[in-house]
Amino acid sequence: MGGVKKGAGARRAQVIDIIPEIEADAVQPAAASAEAWPSPARAWYAIFVFALALMMNFLDRGIVGLLVHPMEIDLHLSDTQIGLISGVAYIVFYAAIGLPIARFADVGVRRSIVSIGIAVWSIATALCGLATRYWQLFLCRMGVGAGEACNGPPVFSMISDLFPRDKLPLAIAVLNFGFIFGNGLANMLGGTVIYLLSGKSLYTLPLVGTLHAWQLVFIAVGLPGLIVSALMYFTVKEPLRRGRIARADGAHVGVPVREVVRFYFANFRTYWPMFAALGFNIIPAVGLIIWGPEYFRRSFGMPTAQFAFTAGIITMVVAPFGAIFGGWLAGHFQRAGHDDANLRVVFIAFLLNIFGLLGFTLAPTPLIAFACFAYIQFVAMWVPGPFNAALQVVTPNEMRSQITALFLFTFNIIGYGLGPSSVPWVTNHIFHNPALIGRGFAVVIGVLCPLSTLCILLGMKEYGRAAARSRQWA
Repeated sequence: MGGVKKGAGARRAQVIDIIPEIEADAVQPAAASAEAWPSPARAWYAIFVFALALMMNFLDRGIVGLLVHPMEIDLHLSDTQIGLISGVAYIVFYAAIGLPIARFADVGVRRSIVSIGIAVWSIATALCGLATRYWQLFLCRMGVGAGEACNGPPVFSMISDLFPRDKLPLAIAVLNFGFIFGNGLANMLGGTVIYLLSGKSLYTLPLVGTLHAWQLVFIAVGLPGLIVSALMYFTVKEPLRRGRIARADGAHVGVPVREVVRFYFANFRTYWPMFAALGFNIIPAVGLIIWGPEYFRRSFGMPTAQFAFTAGIITMVVAPFGAIFGGWLAGHFQRAGHDDANLRVVFIAFLLNIFGLLGFTLAPTPLIAFACFAYIQFVAMWVPGPFNAALQVVTPNEMRSQITALFLFTFNIIGYGLGPSSVPWVTNHIFHNPALIGRGFAVVIGVLCPLSTLCILLGMKEYGRAAARSRQWA
């Protein structure tokens, strides 16, 4: 009993610190915490649908990089225009509405928000396949960004209400199967298109007319998303929110935006290492996605189609084992009593992957490079489940979508803003030879990846304290 009273008092004190306008005697620990968790069948089915949505999300992102050459030829586009379509059109609109959507997700029906977002980005992706002008393609990519802004924060918020904290890393790790298969299928479909373009490149469809092969890929990728949207809306139940701030009369307390900002900066020592580490780590990661095919072509003379097939197969075979292992390892550390369990896994993965990344970029043969690529895929996938779980654990329910949106904002703006340009910039300005792109990779990795690892190490102690305090929200 003494432990319960102490925990409730700590919870009340922290709530008062978040919203000082609420009288101390009016605040109580959330009643939702006493409710039974959803059944495993219901919770894991939701993860299955969330993973399908994430797969469609990253399938769309990944496919664009492999369709650059045929789009440039058929629409007479420059590298600059392609860069605007794949980066600015998508990311700026994503960032502009991401935080407002997240704010709504913290008070509205999250399932409906995600369902609408899937429908929007799926239709916009399919319409990319009908574009015959640059401005049409640009607008469609803006639509994709708008739709995908509705996915991440509400989904992670719902997962936190479906699983207790010791199972949260594994649940998010399984969710990331969608990320794995999305990227893997993007490589394989992209490779198929490149192969098709070596022969017949025009196809005639009823009611649509003549389309190029790359246009068919956009349509094929986009339309199945409407099925996932329907599954989300009609079969996934909105989970009961847990860890909410409540008054003595049982009414839940809304959190103003200014208090979300104040909470973030009041807990800056907890959040900054995670955000900084993500920023440093995502730049080389996105650079690898964008420039990996070109690295193999320039360094080993490997055709893009061959690289795409091989990389896609390795990703879909190896990465799921990494995701499961990372989730299991975080749960193991959690059960062993380590409050910093989630960041402990992230630190180990970041440290180990420095060697794999450097080996990949400096490999003397394509076989060694692909072996390093498999190692990278396995170890890197330890990270998404525990990293995202870490953010959910230390954030109150009413703020999770908004803090997660800021986290994803860092992921997208820094990663897709600087990632594609950092590797060629280093290659051109330091080595003055585009063929030495592997060395450019190595410099970017050698500088940024140790910094990301150091940030996690510096933040583990404070994160452990915050995670221990937040046990009252579970």
